[in-house]
Amino acid sequence: MAIITISRELAALGDETAKELAKQLNYRFVDRSKLEECIKNYGVTGQNLEKYDERKPSFWASLSQDRDDYIHYLKSAVLNEAKDDNCIIIGRGAFAILNDLPGVIPVHLISSRDVRIARVKSYFHCDEKHALKIISQSDQDRAGFHKYFFEIDWKDISNYQLTINTSHLHPAVCAELIKNLLVNTVSNETENIFRTRMKDLILAHSIIHHVLYEKEIAIHFLEASVSLGHACLFGVASSAPIADAAVTAAKEIPFIESVRSEIQVVHEYSVMP
Repeated sequence: MAIITISRELAALGDETAKELAKQLNYRFVDRSKLEECIKNYGVTGQNLEKYDERKPSFWASLSQDRDDYIHYLKSAVLNEAKDDNCIIIGRGAFAILNDLPGVIPVHLISSRDVRIARVKSYFHCDEKHALKIISQSDQDRAGFHKYFFEIDWKDISNYQLTINTSHLHPAVCAELIKNLLVNTVSNETENIFRTRMKDLILAHSIIHHVLYEKEIAIHFLEASVSLGHACLFGVASSAPIADAAVTAAKEIPFIESVRSEIQVVHEYSVMP
């Protein structure tokens, strides 16, 4: 049992490696289309997917409720796929959403500049100048997406358990390297910890969804943590009754035994819609 997340540069054989690995392990392959299908089922439109998907939002897009809806439902989609374990999730910040969760193996694929240019020229049937432009835009978009939504440096190798230079490696070789890491790092104990931590993570996300989207309680910057059924809420409210309402709503989630509030009350607090 494990979750493997694959972050990749454009033309670093990300999809090819993920598909080969899924075949070798008999794991589910969760790609962009699968996650988009889940997000659309939550009501996020195709236009908003295009606006935020692996790119930094424009200034006005970053101020909209659509932005909050996108990242909330992206997390919902990733958690929904990860809870059933034995899957490979490619891109969409999955490694950041599942950060430090035992049983999750984050992998980063890179390639040399010259190899990336050659591959992009082949993929898009373009010249070197256009290939460089495509690569530069892709790197900029992915870096902006991860920095904006997760406050992390996408290319920082400390975010990953394994970074592979695919310049001269076949996807089958890359898949074998990842498979060996999985076999040698995920134990029965790791699996048990994963299930407990995953349950807590899903409960925390369920609290946020219930408070903000079902009860529509105005808690700004709401975050929740859960440990063995005990929850703690963080955020900002404009009054004590609103903060209390969030605590009451959180207690309605099944398997939540207690709720502690660290919500700050700031009277007349407001943000741009």
